[in-house]
Order: sequence, then structure tokens, then C-alpha cells
Amino acid sequence: MSILRAALVATALPLMATSALAATCGNTGSGFDAWKAAFATEARKAGVKKAGLQALASASYASKTIAADRNQKSFKYSLDKFMKVRGADTIVAQGRKRKARNAGFFASLEKQYGVPAGVILAIHGMETGFGGFMGDSAVVSAITTLTYDCRRSDFFKPHAIGALKLVDQGAITASTKGAKHGELGHTQFLPGNALKYGVDANGDGRVDFYNQTDALASTANFLRQKGWKRAKAIKRVKPTLP
Repeated sequence: MSILRAALVATALPLMATSALAATCGNTGSGFDAWKAAFATEARKAGVKKAGLQALASASYASKTIAADRNQKSFKYSLDKFMKVRGADTIVAQGRKRKARNAGFFASLEKQYGVPAGVILAIHGMETGFGGFMGDSAVVSAITTLTYDCRRSDFFKPHAIGALKLVDQGAITASTKGAKHGELGHTQFLPGNALKYGVDANGDGRVDFYNQTDALASTANFLRQKGWKRAKAIKRVKPTLP
């Protein structure tokens, strides 16, 4: 029996070690620091480097993010009310002016990605009022808090890893501001999507979601990669008289 007992203990030890290292979620801020220490091990294994790990270590529990996550009023609105609250008429009017002022840029995006200007402008206008307000919450703190929170840990985990890798790349810092749920830039990319679909459209050697050119090109690329189909030209047939 002693041999069997020893074998069982030997089998259990790796599982115990894994359990001890696993990041455990929580619903208050009391366990956040312990979670960060455990999550750092997962992040390191996922390829996060020194700068990203330092950003994780300095992250703070974002209580305002949790409050916002528990109270998303827009989900309760009808479509008409939502459009009025977000100022849809103003967005349409401003979008038309923006398209006219920068027609060549939007034409180039449609040529490359197949996404019309109206779609990109609608997203830009709805998400941040065309860059007027891109958020006041620290992206890394917000996204790691949501990953720690038990409500949707699995959904936010790849975005937390993405945020830390963006820090490694110099695309953001530990103090970069975004929306309450960690969305960043002109069109409010979640960090994992920013990492995957970001485009250096202005050719300066870095993807900057707070630069309008990069952000809008990245948005078009995201839509294209997610299955957006280029509109086919409609063949116009000249009517013939009977």
C-alpha cells in the first residue's frame, strides 16, 4: 500500500503545483495582487516580455470598470432610443463632411479592404465621436481587472495578454487611457484584436490606435478579416422598348 500511496502522491504533486500557480478569479479587489502574481506566470508562458510584465505588476484594481460592467444601460434601450442617445443624426452629418474632406483616404481603404467609407465613419462616430473622447481609464488596469473578475474571465484573458504584448511592442504603455472595458483608440479596439489586426497605415514603423490613419485602416482590416465581403458592382442593363 505504501508504494501505491507514494504513486498517488507523485501523481498529485504536478496537479497541486499547477493549481497553486493558476490565477484564481475574484469578485472584489482583495485578491487582485495575488491574482496578478499568478497571472504573470501565464503571461510569461504566452510570450509577454519584461515591459508587459512590469505593466501587469503596476496595474490597479479598476473599481469603476467593474461598476460599469455591472450597469450597462444601453442594453436595455430600444434601437431608436440608443440612436438618439448616441446622437446618430449628428454623426451622420459630421461623417458626410469628413468623407468629403478626405475622400482619397477613404477611397484607398475601400480599394484595399473592400469596406465603404460610410461603415468606417459610422463606427468612428459611434465609438468615440470621431476621436473626441477615447476614454479615461487605464487600459491595462481595466482589462486585467476584467480578466481577474469571475464574471467573464475567459473572454477577457486573451485581451489582457494582448494588452501586455502591446506594451512590449511600444504600442501602448501602462498608463495609456481607453474605455472602461479596456477598449482603446479611435475605434475602441479590444487589446487582443488590436494586436492581431492592427495596421501601420501611415508607415511610421508602429501601429498607433490613437493615430486616426492607423486606427481606421486597422478597423477596415478587422472587418475584412472577419468576413466582410466587397460589394459587387451592379450591372446596369439598358432598357429596350417593346
